[in-house]
Amino acid sequence: MDASAFKENSPMASRLEKALQNPDSTKARILNAARRLFGANGYSDTTTRMIAAEVGIDVSTLHYHWGEKQDLYEGVLAAINDEILLKFREVERRCTGVDLGRRLEIAIDIMCDFLFTHPEVANLILFGYFRKADRDVVLDVNVAQYISSIAIAMGLADRPDRVSVHAKARILAVWNAVLNFISGETFFRPMMDIDRPRYREVVKATLKFILVPAFTAEES
Repeated sequence: MDASAFKENSPMASRLEKALQNPDSTKARILNAARRLFGANGYSDTTTRMIAAEVGIDVSTLHYHWGEKQDLYEGVLAAINDEILLKFREVERRCTGVDLGRRLEIAIDIMCDFLFTHPEVANLILFGYFRKADRDVVLDVNVAQYISSIAIAMGLADRPDRVSVHAKARILAVWNAVLNFISGETFFRPMMDIDRPRYREVVKATLKFILVPAFTAEES
């Protein structure tokens, strides 16, 4: 679900739009707190009381601005989906005219930088994979759309309906590797005994070391 669809089809549309337009508003503060807490705990284990306490408001104020928890969660996912798709458009712009290996390096740099800055996004995507109860309640982050967007951005397909099965599998390998390094930072980084900036650097270098040769082998 992207924000444009949310704006067209949901009665909560104007609330999301207002939150995005005014980052200092109560609506935006609620949205940002919800994003952090949903990313840390998942949908089922996050309550509106927890979100309200994080913002420093009453639960009634939260409901006034956003309605029910599901409305707020869908707003979080809609905003995140649009952010990620914008990043893929950036990949596409920067990949024009360069070879596949360089396209992959660019994609890894851009997506790792985005996800390291917003680790709750990786968590929310992984919650959508593995926590069936959450998926029964609300829409997932649109991973299928991401796969098509990555394929087009990297020049592996010219249209969303022309992405081969092999391309999809390879893109998922990249996507899942990135997500796991981001979400698993508190587990992996102590093993490596390095600080966060160094971890970020090593993750990107490692992904390129493994994935670029794998993707470009058939071109050799």
